[in-house]
Amino acid sequence: MKIDNSSFERVEEFKHLGTTITYQNSIQEEIKRRLMSGNACYYLVQYLLSSSLLSKNLKIKIYRTVVLPVVLCGCESWLPSLRKEHRLKMFENRVL
Repeated sequence: MKIDNSSFERVEEFKHLGTTITYQNSIQEEIKRRLMSGNACYYLVQYLLSSSLLSKNLKIKIYRTVVLPVVLCGCESWLPSLRKEHRLKMFENRVL
């Protein structure tokens, strides 16, 4: 594609602000990657979340400030669907 004497090549996918965007706007792999990152983050703070010394409210705050942003970063560009939303809710239910 040429625009004002500049050439642009077509690519299958590219990364923009940490989110992988495909030419078909498929985000299945992106959600899978984000959930894997969220799992890794969860296991890093699991000792805090399983501690009997912390209150339930504090554990929820840790989840919302540490784990959830890893999963949802860049989600503004995702097209919502019930199946994708279900996968994200399953992750949240499992962690909480």
